[in-house]
Amino acid sequence: MSSRLGELAQHLETTHELAGVIGAMRGIAAARSHEAQQRLAGVRAYASTLGEAIGKGLGLLEELDRPGTPKNGAQAHLLLVLCAEQGFVGTFNDRLIDAAADGLQRLPGDLLVVGARGQVSTTDRGLKPVWSAPMAVHPDEAQALAGRIAEALYTRLDPKRVTRVSLVHGMPRQAGKQAIVTRLLLPFDYSRFPVEPGERSPRTHLERGQLVLQLAEEYVYAELCEALMLSCAAENEARMHAMITAQDNISRRQDELHAQFSRVRQDEITDEIMELSSQRLF
Repeated sequence: MSSRLGELAQHLETTHELAGVIGAMRGIAAARSHEAQQRLAGVRAYASTLGEAIGKGLGLLEELDRPGTPKNGAQAHLLLVLCAEQGFVGTFNDRLIDAAADGLQRLPGDLLVVGARGQVSTTDRGLKPVWSAPMAVHPDEAQALAGRIAEALYTRLDPKRVTRVSLVHGMPRQAGKQAIVTRLLLPFDYSRFPVEPGERSPRTHLERGQLVLQLAEEYVYAELCEALMLSCAAENEARMHAMITAQDNISRRQDELHAQFSRVRQDEITDEIMELSSQRLF
């Protein structure tokens, strides 16, 4: 085998190995996206239970004592964006940071970033997060991360002003680009929960108003868990689509290399035949 054929054979072997790696990455991404979406049902059931408890808790309070959404006024703004921890996700992080930048342009404030790749993107754009953390790479890590995020948010609430907390994250889609959504976490919207006046007052170990406030904080934690699961699913879905594109490119490259190998091999055979023929003539 000539040096050119050997070089082409080596390239073919490399593309076959790369195709195997890409296939494995695609499979892992698909499995993690599916697992994250499966866990959403449990998170949402927990949030629904908390919502019912908040409605019943509000029913224990006099109407004037019930917490409500603060009136418009001077607002501090915290914007939390959930990005990818690992690469090979196409434009997923860029679109998240675009949405975060737009939100901060409309209402300036402090940026909090989850995900190493998001931190790199914010630095490239001159944005300076006040807090950052690694993104959960597996759904099992989402609950602990939600607790850390909640702690970071609540320690930064401004007691003198209404603090608006916005959350930007991805949403999984089976076809096309993953959706990027922006949702409001705080001020907490109690109007979402129907008030259920209690016929009998339950026994509680907390003052009723404090009980409702703690239930609201737990509901925010559940919302963070849901957003992390959705973001994890969307990140891995984006990676899966990126791997599909990579597999298509590898397949085209393999076809090109096979064609080149065949041409070079045929040229060498032709040269050998001509050389043998010329030797016979002489």
